[in-house]
Formats: sequence, structure tokens, C-alpha cells
Amino acid sequence: MSRADIPIVDAHFHLWDLARNYHPWLCDEPLIPFRYGDYRAIRRSYLPEDYLRDAASFEVIACVYVETEWDPADPIGETRWVSGVADRHGWPNAVVAQAWLDRDDVDEVLARQASFSRVRSVRHKPRVAASPQAVRRGARSSMSDDQWRRGFARLEEYGLDFDLQTPYWHLDEAYALASDFPNTRIILDHAGLPADRSESGLAEWRQSMGRLARAPNVVVKISGIGQPGVEWSVEGNRAIVLDTIDIFGVERCMFASNFPVDSLVADFATIIGGFMRIVAHLPAADQRKLFCENARRIYRIG
Repeated sequence: MSRADIPIVDAHFHLWDLARNYHPWLCDEPLIPFRYGDYRAIRRSYLPEDYLRDAASFEVIACVYVETEWDPADPIGETRWVSGVADRHGWPNAVVAQAWLDRDDVDEVLARQASFSRVRSVRHKPRVAASPQAVRRGARSSMSDDQWRRGFARLEEYGLDFDLQTPYWHLDEAYALASDFPNTRIILDHAGLPADRSESGLAEWRQSMGRLARAPNVVVKISGIGQPGVEWSVEGNRAIVLDTIDIFGVERCMFASNFPVDSLVADFATIIGGFMRIVAHLPAADQRKLFCENARRIYRIG
């Protein structure tokens, strides 16, 4: 299939207007520790016209906005802002909103987020350990924290999915979460962040992903798999992509750009075109699922 033959639902992208809205990590000094290293290049407004320019050579028919670590004191403000963008432009078509699951106001926030017509899911990045050896069960704001889990338990009532961003050494906690709350879909962002590309690191990532895939209410986005200081390439990411699809199956995977964050490692055409090259051997129907149909179904895009 050629690039023009594959419609795309971009399952994970961001917008921000730094002239109007406050995002601490994009506005404040000093820079925070970031998985791609120095991120000064994206500390600028990224608006619909910027995304359209980056994605211009592809047939993007819909897209999913994911919360951008907007001012944590005002999670509803972000959803109101991006809903206004969607009203003017006709997209984004679905929204993953901010919600802090361990805060006392979680019920109020979830109810208000669910009231927006485009909100399908929420994201709260749980606390993570710096390495597999540093994991401590029950750490405050982690997936095994009782208060955090009480907030997670409220998602089913509001009909909300959960977007999970966490490194692979926390996927055993994610499996426990998925097993304990089987009626809440978990959407694993960025393929479980396989940053350690050593033989042992990849073996641990595959094992963790394999266990998580046993939970039928988990799906995965193949996105955000760049490495700091390394040019994004098909050769460097082929195994990650194909292993993820092999572990979860075609029906439970979807591609996404993670723009503009992933512009730190490559341009849009290199990444999305690279994904297309990696799965070019698959049947056309499977390619359409990975690039379009799965995301449209999972995020309930009409």
C-alpha cells in the first residue's frame, strides 16, 4: 500500500498555546528531566496550523488530543480550551483529559471531564521509579497506592478509559490494575517506553509486555519510541514495532505520532512513514486497523 492508500487516525498528539495558557514544564525554568533530553525546541506554541503542516503529506482523517501537563490547578481549563479548538476546526475528534486520581476532588473532576462530548479517556502519569531495582510497591501516587487506585475505581462510573504512560518495569502493577478493574480499558501509551535497548533491557520489556497483554482490557499505542540523541530510523525501531504487534495482536495496537514531542527525534514523515515501511508486509486490512480503524473504534470516533 502507498502512503496515499492508508487513512490515518493519529491516536496521540498534542497542541499548546504558550501565549495564552500555562504549562509548567514548557514555561518554567529550569528544564525538568525529560526522556528525550533537552526539549527546548518544543517550548513554543504548537497550534492546529503547525500540526497540519507537519502531517501534510499523509491522509490524516481524525486525531486524538492527549493532555499536555497543563496547569494541574486547572484540569478543566485545558479541556475547555481544546474543545474550543475542536469547535472551530472540526478536530481534534477525541480528547484524553487530565485528571489527578489521588486528589480529593477526583469525583468532581471526572464528572466535569466526562461532560465534554469529545472526552473519551483521562491520563494521570503515576509515580514511577528511576529503574527496575528502585520500584517500591505502595509508593505514594503510584499504581499500587491505595488512594490512587480508589480514584481509578471511579472511571467505570463515568464511562472513561485510562491512558497509561509508564516504563515497562511498572507493567506488573498495570497488569494488577487491569485485572482488578476489568471493565475499565487501559490504553498503554508509547509501547511501555522501551528506552533500554540492550539485550537484557529488551528481554525484560518483552516479558513485561507479554504479561500485560494477558489482560484483555489493555490496548497499546505504538508511539513515542525514540531515543535521546539517536536519529529515529526504521532499523532502530523495527523490532519494537513488530514485537509489540506480535505480543498484543493487530486488533489491540494503533500507531500515533506523539507530535510535537517526537519532533525532537525526527520529523512526522520519518516516523509515520517509518511505521508504514515496517508493517508494509502485513495484509492491507491489518495496516488499516493499525493506522486507522483500531483508534477510531477504541476512541469512539464517528
